Formats: sequence, structure tokens, C-alpha cells
Amino acid sequence: MTPDQVPADAYLLDVREPDEWEAGHAPGAHHLPMMEVPARMAEVPAEGEVVVVCRAGGRSGQVVAYLMNNGWDNVRNLDGGMQSWASAGRDVVRDDGQPARVL
Repeated sequence: MTPDQVPADAYLLDVREPDEWEAGHAPGAHHLPMMEVPARMAEVPAEGEVVVVCRAGGRSGQVVAYLMNNGWDNVRNLDGGMQSWASAGRDVVRDDGQPARVL
């Protein structure tokens, strides 16, 4: 899925590390670092569209496969990750109000 295909009501699941998240993330995204996914799978909605994002698409692809193997059928990978999100002109924000960037 490309950034322009992400529905406005999709649940964006950002699986990057905390420093990457803090530097900049999509507005309204939910942060769940990749290594915490197995212990926190219950936080991932089983209904509605869930779009998983990392920096470039590799880690999020692994998380999508993991979730699908555990019964989720509503998860999609964001091709190119936050790099493609930002390149497509989609908003990137920081929680502290500083200029956001993708690490």
C-alpha cells in the first residue's frame, strides 16, 4: 500500500524504535516498537484497516507477516515506510512541537 492509498480512518501502527518515533511520526499514529509486538498484540485492532509502518518497509513487513500468522487479516504494510510517507507530502509531526523528520 502506498501513502496515498492509506484511508483517513486507518489505524496507523508505527513499529519503529522510540528515537525514530520521537523524531517524527504520522499524525494520529500509534507507537508499538517491533520487539514489543508479541507481548502487546492485544493492542492491535482486529477490526478495521490497520496499516503498519516503519522507516522503509522492512520491519513493518515482518510485523504484518507475524500478525497475519496469528490471526489478523486486516493488516497491510506501508510500502517504503515513513520515508515514502514524507516523500509523498504526508504530514510528519513531533509530540514536542519541534520540526519533525524521519530518521
